[in-house]
Amino acid sequence: MENTTLRRRVLATATATVAVGALALAGLNGVASAGPAGTTAPAVSADSLSPGLLAAMERDLGLDAEAAKTRIAGEYRAAAVAAGLEKTLGASFAGARVSGDKADLTVSTTDATEAALITKAGARSEVVGHSLDRLESVKAALDKAALSKAPKNVPVWYVDVEANRVVVNAASTSAAEAFVKAAGVGGRLVTVVRSTEQPRALADIRGGDAYYMNPSGRCSVGFAVTRGTQHGFVTAGHCGRVGTTTNGVNQQAQGSFQGSTFPGRDYAWVATNTNWVARPLVNGYGRGDVTVTGSTPSVVGASVCRSGSTTGWHCGTIQQLNTSVTYPEGTISGVTRTSVCAEPGDSGGSYISGSQAQGVTSGGSGNCSSGGTTYFQPLLPALQAYGLTLATSGGGNPTTPPTTPPPTDQPGGTWAAGTTYAVGATVTYGGATYRCLQGHTAQAGWTPAAVPALWQRV
Repeated sequence: MENTTLRRRVLATATATVAVGALALAGLNGVASAGPAGTTAPAVSADSLSPGLLAAMERDLGLDAEAAKTRIAGEYRAAAVAAGLEKTLGASFAGARVSGDKADLTVSTTDATEAALITKAGARSEVVGHSLDRLESVKAALDKAALSKAPKNVPVWYVDVEANRVVVNAASTSAAEAFVKAAGVGGRLVTVVRSTEQPRALADIRGGDAYYMNPSGRCSVGFAVTRGTQHGFVTAGHCGRVGTTTNGVNQQAQGSFQGSTFPGRDYAWVATNTNWVARPLVNGYGRGDVTVTGSTPSVVGASVCRSGSTTGWHCGTIQQLNTSVTYPEGTISGVTRTSVCAEPGDSGGSYISGSQAQGVTSGGSGNCSSGGTTYFQPLLPALQAYGLTLATSGGGNPTTPPTTPPPTDQPGGTWAAGTTYAVGATVTYGGATYRCLQGHTAQAGWTPAAVPALWQRV
């Protein structure tokens, strides 16, 4: 067994012990909460989920309305418990995933002595040989090699927490071996899988509410956001460059791209004119719009649904986090791999788990007739990159980010990475007090002073 040095999960309070069973789920308004270990999350209320989303989950996942609500409630609870255990286990944490219609949580560790702690928190424990930090360091080396030269015939690579390996999908074994060799990583932690997948960015057509890039082409709105008093939305970076102007679904003048990143990542934001108002909604396509209440990320195995105007609502599960994929335009890192189908025109649209915003459609392969694989750009990095605030129902009208400079004091206080925060929660950091603007699970680097999309100084 190995126990690597903590990198991504360096914690502000490394010696703190998390009472996992008492974690409150961020921004869920009582839909589900993590009670004492072994308890079952309460069912989602009948009125809290879009009929269109429920219908898509029944079609794609075989879940009737009650089963879908039960699963979503279980996934909410699992996300909070997994975040708490990640913090508590530290360097021995080896990933988390859910399975089954009730979203049973499995948490992996490299330290067999921690099995009892995981079980007490209400999860199944699994002892494996490699920590998540170790596997992600191998993937990071592959990412670095791809940035220097995009690998030929190697479309996708990711950390598979269930297999406890880094998986490289390639057209041939020789292509994968050449890529691994170029990255300077040994093959001991890498599994090669033969694949005919040919992912591409789903540009030109819409998903969610359509918008049109002038002089031609169209994509889709991801989620409504604000920056100060400016309203707008996040979408895929490959849809436009800074300065590209847009018309809305009604073909009226809408706004322009203020920031765009592609390749490398795949996110952008469009600032709209005063005729457009940010609303915490996702297009339900005639079956009731979905209300966005937060942005807590889901774990591997969780259900996720996508709204797109080309194919409507489609659902599937999260297969891997922090995936890298090579499109013809270059390599994209940090995206989430899913079993949801999509087609050209769904690009930029909304991925959502229950009422929690997950990300925007990046690209994929296959289609919604024969099935396919898609990748979405997680939302929180985009909000952080551009200082945006997600429009949610939990906070009423979109909240203006702070205009005062962040504190210059030394860090410290009650804020801690790995903790799940609800809208309205207050923490101290660097000698100042901050109020949570949108529900999320804190990660290293997302300090209140650094992420105005998530925190407001009070």
